[in-house]
Amino acid sequence: MDCSDDVSLYLNLFINLIILILVAAFLDFIFKKIFIVFLAIIAAKTKSSFDDFLVANKTAKYIAHLVPLLFIYKTVPVILSKFTYWEDFFEKGVKIYIIILSLWITRSIFNALKDYLKHKPRFSDKPIDSYIQVIMIVLWIFGITSFVLIMFNTTMETLLTTFGAISALIFLIFKDTILGFVASIQVSVNDMVRIGDWITMDKFGADGDVIEINLATVKVRNFDNTTTTIPTYSLISDSFKNWRGMLNSNGRRIKRHLLIKAHSVKFVTPEEVEKYKQIQHISSYISHRQADIDKYNKANNIDKSNIVNGRNLTNLGLFRKYINQYILSHPGINKEMLLMVRYLQPTEHGIPLEIYCFSKDKEWINYEHIMADIFDHTMASIPYFDLEVFESISTKNS
Repeated sequence: MDCSDDVSLYLNLFINLIILILVAAFLDFIFKKIFIVFLAIIAAKTKSSFDDFLVANKTAKYIAHLVPLLFIYKTVPVILSKFTYWEDFFEKGVKIYIIILSLWITRSIFNALKDYLKHKPRFSDKPIDSYIQVIMIVLWIFGITSFVLIMFNTTMETLLTTFGAISALIFLIFKDTILGFVASIQVSVNDMVRIGDWITMDKFGADGDVIEINLATVKVRNFDNTTTTIPTYSLISDSFKNWRGMLNSNGRRIKRHLLIKAHSVKFVTPEEVEKYKQIQHISSYISHRQADIDKYNKANNIDKSNIVNGRNLTNLGLFRKYINQYILSHPGINKEMLLMVRYLQPTEHGIPLEIYCFSKDKEWINYEHIMADIFDHTMASIPYFDLEVFESISTKNS
């Protein structure tokens, strides 16, 4: 073959490649229009919104690319029949691109499915992102394996042997991905966290609602409108608080105390008993309690010339009973759940009197209003029982 034959051969190849590219581009343009319009018509006529999400995720566009790609795959061997080396190179390239395009099509379909399911109340709180990512990772593993087999003309047995030899390095490089994969499965299976759950995780400064769960991270929108990103595997390795149980229960707990000065606690004199009987919430209690006390003291010949002898009412005991009765009468409190007013271990600051009950309304603002209402009344009632609240007095050096 002389020089002129070589020139004509390469010129013919160049012209054929130009024609191939133009025809492929034309086919891509035509079929893209056809598929997009066809899918848009289907989406408009059907009641399901799934096909609308297929349109939004450009699934038709990716599928349209397959037609010119298949045309190139069938035509290239004919054009490169006299260029064996190039034919093998282009054939491998087209095969790899077909695999990549197939993965893109699959991903767009799964993204459409994800968007569709997120609009369904039944799946709105499920970690759909994690499931999709797990499936795509598996598909990409198969895709990459196919790339290697095509590029190096090797067998699956040889490839597995090679992967086995470098598995430790692979696990080291993809440690976070593997941990996230395992954690995502455990979080989903054990139903530890759902989208929309209110969680608190002090280690990461997270205190708010979960807005996204994926393979690597969990995103939390905090109540100050900042966003905290938590590694998914931290949900199974570290402790966190999920408030879902409270939100699903019949009440939200109120558990706070105030400190009463110990020196203000005293026995109640007969004159003071009559004064306290005028308080409606404890009037009946005082009458029955005082009758029991008088009966006991009389039966045991108690000398009441000194008030400390025998049994007596105390102002703190009456105050505790009064607050208990007041909470029982409060319309915002769930009476069917645990309710008590109790003493805690005395400290150097006084005697802690704790209110423990559950509000009916679990919404944060309403809950705070109910709790504030109770403690407003409690604080205002303390002087009526001759009690004092502990206050820390700060002194300044002159």
